[in-house]
Amino acid sequence: RGPAGSSSASATDMEELLSRSVPPLPPYETKEKAPPPAELRSAEFVRYYRALQAGPPRAELLTRLARDFGVDHGRVAEFSAKVLQAREQQREPGALLQAEDRLRYYLNPQYRGLFQHLGRLEGGLRFLVELRGDLVEGLATKAVDGPHVKEMNGVLRNMLSEWFSTGFLNLERVTWQSPCEVLQKISDSEAVHPVRNWVDMKRRVGSYRRCYFFSHCAIPGEPLIVLHVALTSDISSSIQAIVKEVPPLETEDTDKITTAIFYSISLTQQGLQGVELGTYLIKRVVKELQKELPQIKAFSTLSPIPGFTKWLVGLLSSQTKDLERNELFSESEWQEISEITGDSTTKTLKKLLNNNEWVRSEKLVQVLHSPFMRLCAWYLYGEKHRGYALNPVANFHLQNGSVMWRINWMADTSPRGITASCGMMVNYRYFLEDTASNSAAYLGTKQIKASEQVLSLVSQFQQNSKL
Repeated sequence: RGPAGSSSASATDMEELLSRSVPPLPPYETKEKAPPPAELRSAEFVRYYRALQAGPPRAELLTRLARDFGVDHGRVAEFSAKVLQAREQQREPGALLQAEDRLRYYLNPQYRGLFQHLGRLEGGLRFLVELRGDLVEGLATKAVDGPHVKEMNGVLRNMLSEWFSTGFLNLERVTWQSPCEVLQKISDSEAVHPVRNWVDMKRRVGSYRRCYFFSHCAIPGEPLIVLHVALTSDISSSIQAIVKEVPPLETEDTDKITTAIFYSISLTQQGLQGVELGTYLIKRVVKELQKELPQIKAFSTLSPIPGFTKWLVGLLSSQTKDLERNELFSESEWQEISEITGDSTTKTLKKLLNNNEWVRSEKLVQVLHSPFMRLCAWYLYGEKHRGYALNPVANFHLQNGSVMWRINWMADTSPRGITASCGMMVNYRYFLEDTASNSAAYLGTKQIKASEQVLSLVSQFQQNSKL
């Protein structure tokens, strides 16, 4: 029976399906000899899952799977005790190692076996990426919740990380001659600077541009993560110059190319969130470009700063609550802002930030230039989450070993850019000889490598703002 019928019938169906599909953990002694479960069972699970509607029905199945087919806690307790016993009795190393191996075996949740069998099915890996996409989405919207589901999400992420490690990934370059469906997928998945039309897409894979993606040997031709590169003569300070509509130039003059700008990286599969793909993609593309264009000397990003406006509005709100004094701007800046907005409180400024109206006033744009630059520098450099950069894009590139190089004013004047980051963008620069040591310093001691420009803006913030 399929997933139709009354809810109690479908709940019974679901229980029956799960007990048929999820292989029991065989006893430790026979773990090597356990018969592989029938492929039909795994295929039945895939069919059943896909027939369920997205949303609550799938959420229920995932919750039951996580809760009822996890780790056997009794066994774990039993074998933990045996490990302790082996240590206390100081038995020979072999006995201790074997006790630890048994414990490790029983720490495997039962659903892991199901995922393993699904991964071996034809099309099974693609299905597991879909299923993890539903898990990620469900956890974000709280449709699925609780420690068991979070644990299952982590187990599946780790399994996907092994299956999607670099040895199984192919680097492919996209050109205007690439298959139509690949171009369409790349256009649809562009998360940073939406593609307007086919002319725009043609430009992004044309001359002075490169576009690469990773595909997996079990899911050939399917873009998993996409990186767009602009080939320029200097480090770009504005995205308009890169993505605005211009007629494609017929031929590249390689003498003009000295710099590679990574201006967009997008994951096309939500189910691969948290699987380390972006770092490897950037490294592979750098090697590819060095082979093709050895004259390139500078590698840099032109990155968005998602969350800056929201953070700034939050600061302005907390200022308002505390006292009707401004702590973010110097006296003279605040006087000028108040004159333009006609309001000596932060209320109007907050409203103008929330609806993007401030960019229509040239005077206001001028006055806010200096304070917003230093606030943005502080947001990127000084605001932390567990000691690392709060901004996710900054954290990603710093982990890769880049340097926070330059903050650019009015670098993205699209409505999206103004809404997310007051139009600012930042270059993270990759000095190839230093990336390993920068990455180790950031991950180990949480040190951010930044340029003179960024550090000088940070110290201006510390002098002018009383946070």
